[in-house]
Amino acid sequence: MIINASTHAASARLGVDDDPRRYAHLSTIRLEDPEAIARAAQARRRHPGVKAGTQNFIVAADHPARGALAVGADPVAMADRRQLLDRLQIALANPGVDGILASPDIMDDLLLLGALEGKLVFGSMNRGGLTGLINEFDDRFTGHTAAALEALGADGGKMLTRICLDDPDTVATLEATAKAIDSLAERKLIAMVEPFLSVRKNGKVRNDLSTDAVIKSIAIAEGLGSTSAYTWMKLPVVAGMERVMAATTMPTVLLGGDPDGTQDEVFASWEAALALPGVQGLTVGRTLLYPQDGDVAGAVAAAASLLNKKSPVKVSE
Repeated sequence: MIINASTHAASARLGVDDDPRRYAHLSTIRLEDPEAIARAAQARRRHPGVKAGTQNFIVAADHPARGALAVGADPVAMADRRQLLDRLQIALANPGVDGILASPDIMDDLLLLGALEGKLVFGSMNRGGLTGLINEFDDRFTGHTAAALEALGADGGKMLTRICLDDPDTVATLEATAKAIDSLAERKLIAMVEPFLSVRKNGKVRNDLSTDAVIKSIAIAEGLGSTSAYTWMKLPVVAGMERVMAATTMPTVLLGGDPDGTQDEVFASWEAALALPGVQGLTVGRTLLYPQDGDVAGAVAAAASLLNKKSPVKVSE
């Protein structure tokens, strides 16, 4: 049996078995007993629920479904599904990690692995705006539906909402996002909206991470749908986060993205942003699942230490 050297080295750093058959049972279950996924979802112990003052740590794993496999300089870092599942299970095993944000395929694998016990569960709803697609801004809802999330016993759904003022597909994305927010709200499920003002430069989509652009994207996104009762924001950490957080009353989780700085610099920026009013926690994927030093458990533990996990003390009158 030939085992790729880079795969073997990565598995050794993670401290996991690199047997290529380690997830073969998932294929067998999918082949012979596909209803096992629904049974696992129904039997799963739910998270007790979010509380003000107690920040939540959610690991994001929906990038591959949009063809976004790159991390840093490696264009196919997330291509190996076995390694991704290894890394996700390491992260989810940390008691400081409250939940998962994933596309249906990854969610189903984690349900079968029993990795989501007591966790918050958010499904990824629109993955149709593929990286590099000629009409990337036509970000169709090709993933979880609100009905599917309700059936899974999920806590909500996330939608990427890129707003390009020069692209006619933006209006269709906004309309679809509004309908998804309403569909989730009808079921009392959280709509986690991730807005950006975006542009296309040299054939590639780029998000404008200036403070004013992020604030404008919030203003547009938080007005989508016929109710905002169940809407959360998922926002990047940028300069001027005090101004950014002043732009919304929605519960907000911070996203990690694919950072340019060192891990220490990134964590310092998260820590400062987590101290602001309205910030409910982190929703981070690649930064922690594929850290520069390869130590997933260490990166996850360091990030978890930044969050406030203590419920506010109630003062009796």
